[in-house]
Amino acid sequence: MNLEPLQYLLGAFSGSLVGLTLGLFGGGGSILAVPLMVYLVGVPNAHMAIGTSAFAVAANAGTNLVSHARLGNVKWRCAAVYSVAGIVGAFLGSTLGKAIDGQKLLFLFALLMMVVGVLMVRGRGREGNPGAECNRENAPKVLGFGGLTGAFSGFFGIGGGFLIVPGLVASTGMPMLNAIGSSLVAVAAFGLTTALNYALSGFVDWPLAFVFVGGGIAGGVVGAFVARFLAGKKGALNIAFAGLIFVVAIYMIIKSATAFL
Repeated sequence: MNLEPLQYLLGAFSGSLVGLTLGLFGGGGSILAVPLMVYLVGVPNAHMAIGTSAFAVAANAGTNLVSHARLGNVKWRCAAVYSVAGIVGAFLGSTLGKAIDGQKLLFLFALLMMVVGVLMVRGRGREGNPGAECNRENAPKVLGFGGLTGAFSGFFGIGGGFLIVPGLVASTGMPMLNAIGSSLVAVAAFGLTTALNYALSGFVDWPLAFVFVGGGIAGGVVGAFVARFLAGKKGALNIAFAGLIFVVAIYMIIKSATAFL
């Protein structure tokens, strides 16, 4: 796929926004990545945008994971168990997603975002248990949530952090900040699995992906520190996270509906 130089500059700018979002919310980077690829950068093929953004989000998640790990926000055992189950789901979901019309995928993705936004607002006052860990008792629940969110992640071609964060909270009872840090392990694993599956069908623009990743590094570092500040305010992080989801979802629904008409 041949893009203009301006499109690559827009790709770097979009990557910085995604990196900031990933560092700040744990999830949400892929929520922005796909519509930015399609509507701002101007990638003409929806599946190409999905495959390329999946790789870019996975790489940015890995970079942001370093910042959260240094701040002590990652519960590694839970992240590993969740990710292993989700990788299987992501492969199966992405295989199915490639067979669905790209515009329909974007529209369904936007509807899913609205549901998750509502769930995040409802759980805004939960403090969580800082000592929560994965054990034999909650392992089946963690594996179940991991497999399910991995399947959604692969189907929609997203990192899936906005699903992984509430999934980790629901299955382990950990605080929001720990769920955000731990989710980045799964975001990277799911995104890479999806990207490789799409790449097998030629749906990844590698130069654009690397430009996107480069733009996301600086934004991710800033986002991780801002997230630590917001975590001290009861429910603030959840409200900001849900607000982002609603705004982008409404925009995508309008654009997708226009495309169908």
